[in-house]
Amino acid sequence: MMENNRRRFLKVAGIAAIGLGASPAISFASSDAHGAAVAVKRKNKEALSAHRWGMVIDTNKITDEIVEKIIDACHKTHNVPDFNHEVDEEKYPETRPVNHKQEVKWIWEEEFHNAFPDKEDEFLAERFHDLPFLVTCNHCKNPPCVQACPTQATFKREDGIVLMDFHRCIGCRFCMAACPFGARSFNFRDPRPFVEEIDPRFPTRSKGVVEKCNLCAERLALGEQPHCVEASEGAIVVGDLDDPESEVRALLNEHYTIRRKQSLGTEPSVYYVM
Repeated sequence: MMENNRRRFLKVAGIAAIGLGASPAISFASSDAHGAAVAVKRKNKEALSAHRWGMVIDTNKITDEIVEKIIDACHKTHNVPDFNHEVDEEKYPETRPVNHKQEVKWIWEEEFHNAFPDKEDEFLAERFHDLPFLVTCNHCKNPPCVQACPTQATFKREDGIVLMDFHRCIGCRFCMAACPFGARSFNFRDPRPFVEEIDPRFPTRSKGVVEKCNLCAERLALGEQPHCVEASEGAIVVGDLDDPESEVRALLNEHYTIRRKQSLGTEPSVYYVM
């Protein structure tokens, strides 16, 4: 009996060790919903694909109203918590405030000098000072967050999208320290009570988990554009950077663009038309 138990233990331990040492079995494995999205991608001929996904944001088409629409569309559909949302602390005692400001964001607004500190100039055109710059995960070609993650909870797909497996995240926040763009957020409290209306199509997270933009991988798998693209009224375009015939490459050929903190060598996949 003891020998059987020992064998069973060794078998389970071996499987666990293999699981921790291997890359995620599927590229979007944070939950059953994520797994279903991958299954759809494999079967759905309508799925959008690319050798390397990238994004172009036309700053000339961005307004405060469009920024608000984009952030709202992204955060609502991905169940991003709003810690300013009032919660019944008697019902959810674990949601009582911590001693510092909390914020979870997938896409947000920054001023020029914060978004592009290496491009700040004494005589920068006035319009850039007041322009809202949308920033998000850059899905870098050389993502330092992937190298820093000890559990492979953060990983890069073959198509260039940097994703998170929320189940693998142990909350060490090494990825946050490695990301030079501040594109990751940590849930110091259970985020679920702070989601006003949970969208069942996307999994919620838990306390102690890091999260960030996933370039709407679940929508690309269904042949749909990311929420930010649909809400942007033409200001955001997503496509294949490796395809010279793609719309993003056409925009890059036609316009002068900049990227965030290029000198760091991470090779961001998000470009800004100036």
